[in-house]
Amino acid sequence: MTADGGELRTARLRLRPWTTCRDDLARLVDLYGRPEVTRWLGGTPSVTPVELVARWRAVAEADGRFGIWALERADTGAVAGTVLLKPLPDGVGEVEVGWHLHPDNWGRGYATESARAVITRGFEAGLPEVYAVVRPGNAASVAVCTRLGMTPLGRMRRWYDVELDAFRLMAPAVVD
Repeated sequence: MTADGGELRTARLRLRPWTTCRDDLARLVDLYGRPEVTRWLGGTPSVTPVELVARWRAVAEADGRFGIWALERADTGAVAGTVLLKPLPDGVGEVEVGWHLHPDNWGRGYATESARAVITRGFEAGLPEVYAVVRPGNAASVAVCTRLGMTPLGRMRRWYDVELDAFRLMAPAVVD
């Protein structure tokens, strides 16, 4: 994985900030307008795609350790979805990793690959741990948490005022 001005690269993906260009906005509308995606997110976004991109940009500008990135496939340039690393709402410093993939890119390992990249970036920036929260019944996201080596913490209502399955991954110990 390499980092370059807010971008990250993995073997198969380029993680870059979402933009307000026509293609990005169209993909956001398509991705976040699909019931098979939004059922796991609590519904469609309550703001326009332009406002969503602005909010996401503000996350990274407020603290460079965080971001919400478009997952661009290296082989085609198509956007496969979103990966995020951001503070959890109403938390006390907890940081969330999350992924939202377009159904035409499910089952290819992009969620695990991109999440691993942003988690590594977060740990390199000094984060002691990251959390993932998953709606009950979302077996695909639970499988991603498992592949990432995350520990299940049980069902919690702590951050989004809804019952979610929580997972945690601790940063590797630093050996001097």
